Amino acid sequence: MDYFLLLLTSLLICNYFHPWRGADAQSSFTIRDISISLEPSSDVARGTNVTVRCQALVSISGTEPLSREYKIYKDGITVYTKNMGSSDDLLYRLPDARVSNTGKYKCQINIDGRGMTSESKKLKVTGLSAPQFHFNKGVVSEGEELTAKCTAPGETGSIIFYFYDNSKEIREERVNSDMSEVKLHFNSVGIHKLYCSYTIPVTPDSFQSDKSQALTLTVKELLITPVLEIIPNNNIYEGDRLDISCTIRNLVYNSGNAHLYLSRGTQLLSRGDTNVNHSMIALAKDSEEFECRLEMGKVVKVDTKKVPVVELFSVPTLTMSPKEVFHRENMTLTCKSSSYASERLHRDQLTYSLDPPGSLLIPKITGVFFVKALLYEFNYTCIAQAKGIHKYSKPLTVRPKVTVSTPRISVVGRAVLGRPFKVLCQSDIGSLPINYTLFKEYDELSKASVKHRLEQALFTVTIDRPEDINKFMCEAKNSPLSSSETPLSKRLDATVVVPLSHPTLTVIPVLPEIAEGDHVFMICSVKGTPPVTFKWYYDGKDKPIFTTTLEKNNTDYQIPALSKEHSGTYYCEASNPANNVVRSAPIIIEVRLASWKKALIIGFCLLVVSVLVVVCVLCFRAKRGKREAAAELSVKPSSPKSDDSLTVSLTRDIEVYNEAPGKVERVDISVWSERPPQAAHEEESSMVSNEPDVEYTEVVHPQQGDNARAVAAVPLRKGTETVYSELQKSALGAADHHDYGCVEYADLNGEHANINHRQSGINNCQDLPVPVD
Repeated sequence: MDYFLLLLTSLLICNYFHPWRGADAQSSFTIRDISISLEPSSDVARGTNVTVRCQALVSISGTEPLSREYKIYKDGITVYTKNMGSSDDLLYRLPDARVSNTGKYKCQINIDGRGMTSESKKLKVTGLSAPQFHFNKGVVSEGEELTAKCTAPGETGSIIFYFYDNSKEIREERVNSDMSEVKLHFNSVGIHKLYCSYTIPVTPDSFQSDKSQALTLTVKELLITPVLEIIPNNNIYEGDRLDISCTIRNLVYNSGNAHLYLSRGTQLLSRGDTNVNHSMIALAKDSEEFECRLEMGKVVKVDTKKVPVVELFSVPTLTMSPKEVFHRENMTLTCKSSSYASERLHRDQLTYSLDPPGSLLIPKITGVFFVKALLYEFNYTCIAQAKGIHKYSKPLTVRPKVTVSTPRISVVGRAVLGRPFKVLCQSDIGSLPINYTLFKEYDELSKASVKHRLEQALFTVTIDRPEDINKFMCEAKNSPLSSSETPLSKRLDATVVVPLSHPTLTVIPVLPEIAEGDHVFMICSVKGTPPVTFKWYYDGKDKPIFTTTLEKNNTDYQIPALSKEHSGTYYCEASNPANNVVRSAPIIIEVRLASWKKALIIGFCLLVVSVLVVVCVLCFRAKRGKREAAAELSVKPSSPKSDDSLTVSLTRDIEVYNEAPGKVERVDISVWSERPPQAAHEEESSMVSNEPDVEYTEVVHPQQGDNARAVAAVPLRKGTETVYSELQKSALGAADHHDYGCVEYADLNGEHANINHRQSGINNCQDLPVPVD
């Protein structure tokens, strides 16, 4: 028992101090879901008790409670936070709900750093309380302060209050309470109907209350008023003195907050507390209104008067003659007032002057000035003066014209022979407008007028010869000078681009002599103005094989070592700044064999011919040798009992040619001969005489298509006898032998080639006929 208790205690202690115990406790839960609900509904009337319920579904292991932190959000702002150790729902109560409680609500739960947020739900509360309006006085004097109060009973949140006077909004106040108190002032005398209302803004909407009850306010007029006096008040001319005063009427007590302001239009003439005086010379512009303004606290009262002032003389105008002048030319400036008050002013009393001074006044002519134009632009002003009144004319800007300088003539772009091109005539100095004239050898061609700075005098011309370019000149005029005084430009000097023509492609060496390994020059030449861009093309290729641009009319393309691959059609193209492209006639280059290759081929051919001749000769001799091959001669006793009789066997393979070419038949010839005794004696005689006897053997050869005989004479040399043998070949190819005699040996033309020695024991040399010489 004690052992069991000790073991249980050890297990509990180990479990408590186990290193993963805390981590496992923290991770032994999961937040499965969280939701929010609005009770009793999401759309309620004002004064309803609303409950926002936050319900979380959390799965845990064990019985140890978890600390849960709940947050309630309204329109993204936290409005309620609570920590709970139980799994109960969180309840956020809104007793007696108001419109300000309207918004989107959502709930959030956090457990040990892990959290989850519910979806949002919108609560809408409708209905506002009626506003209540009060002020402290029912009757006030003009400018007196009034305290007004507007209340929204029971409403919460941010509220905007509006105050109205006879349906006109006079004040707006935004507060975070249900009441607004303001100070009001009224300057208009009479009865005023006052009321208020309020608005509660709830994003994204706003709720407007009804109007409060209207209250009546009486505003009494203050007897104090400003007074404006002007002396004289009629028949006022320019130059008359005006005395002006601004005072306060019915001032029953000395008020320290009363102020007077005297002004004419936007010009403040003077200011004071109870009385303001001002003196000035009347001018025509003084016909504007004069104003006497009284400000006392919030009370403002105004008295205005308009004083008509007769103009003594009109504002002068300044003119010049002539309308355009050049530097240092004389001009006349005239200053004059178009009207004056003759009843108050004599013409001689009106004088004129010119600003700047130093101009010459023409005697006996008032307001006329003789002036020399300056070298630059200048403004002149005329001043008319009478009885201390000065009037200034509008400034007259004199822009002296600059005499045009000698023009320059140039070509715009390129001058291409035979094509229209532009000629520009331009002067560096000169006032606009400038009239330009183009001449060709002093003959007028065309005119152009430049009236604006961005315009140019451009002329279109065409020439047929390059030297015609120097015949053009131009003239520029901007003043009425005679043509003899107008400068002419220099003659036009420009490069004339001659379009390309006559393209020629030349090959060196000449075409029939081109062979492999040669160094070839393809020279492309044209007529026209450089720079010229040359391009060489090989037929079958879209891109040029060589391109170059040079300041000359011809150039070449070289191939250092020709090969068979260079054979083909070539041509060249050329272009120059005239933008015309010319092409040469195509040439065909055929690369022949090199000389050493030709010699090698010829030598090889001769060698082949020689070999063929040798082979033919050898073949011919071989065939002839076969026909004349030596026969093999064998001699043996015809009978073992006879010593005087000999059997001579002549065997030879002879090639027999049929008439059909290429067909060769081989025939074996065997000759047997038995020599009688007298033959030996004759033989000895023959040997003594040293003269060879010739014997002949006839060979019968079958003809093609029939069994005709072919006879061949073969000389057989033996003693003094001549023997003929005849062989006949049967249809089956076997030779029929006819023995006509016996010989000892046979010699075929003295040669022994291809002689086969055979034993002939079949036929005996019997009863052979004796050949005849």
